[in-house]
Amino acid sequence: MFPVLLPTYNRTDVGFVRGEGPYLFAEDGQRYLDFGAGIAVNAFGHAHPRLVAALTEQAQKLWHTSNLYRVPGQESLAKRLTEVTFADTCFFTNSGVEACELAWKMARRYQYVSGKPERFRIICFQGAFHGRTMAAIAAGGNPKYLEGFGPKVEGFDSIPPGDLKAVEAAIGPETAAILIEPVQGEGGVRVMSPEYLRGLRKLCDDNGLLLIFDEVQTGVGRTGKLFAYEWTGITPDIMPIAKAIGGGFPVGACLATAEAAKGMTAGTHGTTYGGNPLAMAVANAALEMALEPDFLPHVEQIANYMQQQMGRLLAEYPQVFAEIRGQGLLLGLKLKVPNVEFVNAARRAGLLVVGAGDNVVRVLPPLTITEEHVREAMEKLSAAAKTFETNP
Repeated sequence: MFPVLLPTYNRTDVGFVRGEGPYLFAEDGQRYLDFGAGIAVNAFGHAHPRLVAALTEQAQKLWHTSNLYRVPGQESLAKRLTEVTFADTCFFTNSGVEACELAWKMARRYQYVSGKPERFRIICFQGAFHGRTMAAIAAGGNPKYLEGFGPKVEGFDSIPPGDLKAVEAAIGPETAAILIEPVQGEGGVRVMSPEYLRGLRKLCDDNGLLLIFDEVQTGVGRTGKLFAYEWTGITPDIMPIAKAIGGGFPVGACLATAEAAKGMTAGTHGTTYGGNPLAMAVANAALEMALEPDFLPHVEQIANYMQQQMGRLLAEYPQVFAEIRGQGLLLGLKLKVPNVEFVNAARRAGLLVVGAGDNVVRVLPPLTITEEHVREAMEKLSAAAKTFETNP
């Protein structure tokens, strides 16, 4: 009998029924320390009182009206986001991939209204992940995700990251934009250097291209700044975000400069659910917490502490761990043992982490963790690593 749930996931056989801070509780009562955070979504942990209050209050008032009318919550959140970023304008979506889709449409439309309709191609990078729509898998370029879905969506040119000369060689008369994650998440927690990102900015400026930073995973404090581009000294033209901005509630956004967005006039894009009152209530509360004076300094401090503790772990288990990668609390452990097996071993020890490409395990805790939570995580990582020790 075919399963009632479409079998597109290799799900772990554990079901969670309750969350509290950095902990999840399963059906059998087992408690887990959640250092996966729903793949970097639950930036404020589970059931944060302020997010619960914002959602509950709004749920008693109004859920949905559509974008046929003004949505006051959108206006307040867009004002806040544009005040604290490079952006002049904002469009709200339900997810990160929808925000990315708009970014690509916006880049093409920009070239079109600038009198260069032939410019529609977007330079992307191997190891990237931008979502699972047809265009997104074309942008990511992973053969595993492309297989069996017919011709690849035209207009995405994927090259290896890190080589500016290769990017320059890939720019042609049809190129509209360059798309990159400041830190590749699923690709193996690969950090793009500030120098490289600044080089991409210059190539865009010199060639009339738009620069798109996909900050769906890196945004809203994950790297220790509100957005990862702040580490580089430059700004993108377009930036899709999601995950942490809703603190667990499905919401995304595409931020852009007025120049980049000049082609997006009435009727060029739309969404039924995007930016609904429920999502806006939670996202406004989440951003408010992220902008509190002590929030980002705490992320930097706890990230430094965690990386120090992970360094000790590497020294203790050189047969298991190869290196630490990442920035802020977007961290990766490159392994010498199969990462799927390690994720399972960590779960048996009571710790949830997330696999990634290049045999990496992502460690993505809530941004609100304490040193005590880090020490608990290190004990559980150590317990998992011990299961791979070989007897003399």
